[in-house]
Amino acid sequence: MLHLRLIVPAHRTHEVVSLFERSVGTAHLAVLAGAGRNPAGDLVLCDVAREAADDVLRELREIGIDECGSIAVETIDLSLSKRADKAEKEAPGEGSDAVVWEQLVNATHEESTLSVTYLAFLTVATMLAACGVVLDNAILIVGAMAVGPEFGPLAGLCTALVRRAPRLALRSLLALLVGFAVAMALTTLFSLFMDAVDLFHKAEVEAERPNTAFIYRPDWFSFVVAFLAGVAGTLSLTSAKSGALVGVAISVTTVPAAANAAVALGYSDYGQARGSSEQLLLNLAGIVVAGTLTLLAQRLFWAHHTRARPPAYPNVGSRGGS
Repeated sequence: MLHLRLIVPAHRTHEVVSLFERSVGTAHLAVLAGAGRNPAGDLVLCDVAREAADDVLRELREIGIDECGSIAVETIDLSLSKRADKAEKEAPGEGSDAVVWEQLVNATHEESTLSVTYLAFLTVATMLAACGVVLDNAILIVGAMAVGPEFGPLAGLCTALVRRAPRLALRSLLALLVGFAVAMALTTLFSLFMDAVDLFHKAEVEAERPNTAFIYRPDWFSFVVAFLAGVAGTLSLTSAKSGALVGVAISVTTVPAAANAAVALGYSDYGQARGSSEQLLLNLAGIVVAGTLTLLAQRLFWAHHTRARPPAYPNVGSRGGS
């Protein structure tokens, strides 16, 4: 279940209440007249089954509640109520299959922001992977994969392609391009510093590395793994099962490939740098293709699933209110 908290202008409250009352999958409707101060209005509270939430949120935006008031959505971890059980039973489909698009767009928007924290995480992850590359240490490589924050912008790009949101696409691309460019440049300097203090050696980078040689030797398995990880990562976001993202992070070699390319550039090993760059691009492409196709499949599945049933609620009025 999701909890909706709205501040609604007093003259629009009846319209919103009617919408909730006529919608399937709603419960625990409450109105606190005049409780809103900024913006001024009535406070309307309602719980909505996840599988019915997308329709309700879309209708609320269509009648302009997000412009004249406010809409806040929270996830309910536990609801002990027969009415809530009834609402979930009345709502079509399963909550785990439903995509709350507004929630997804908001989450990916935040995760795809080019911030100092994002750059710091990506840079530290790339430097950690550089240590793993030189030492041929798979544990360090896995750790670097888990630290890397790059799936956020990748998910944002997939969402932008499906939702046709150019601003989100631009934001996500900027975070990816600038983020990896900065991380790789700083990691190259880091590797040169480590070489100067005799901790990194060119011979170690060019030696046979049974645990990490795959990083600069891309093949079709690289794309297949990235594709499967993209599917799993997208499903974890849309179903709110964020724990699966850790498994996704350690399934693809985006950060290790960037690190290997940076270290190889520092030692002028252009063969490894080229192979690592191809590995990086192959993984990024696999995730984006898989994520986009997964979101499209989910949208088509839900549209087909709901086409046979009547609308969750009828037209409850125009933007002008009632």
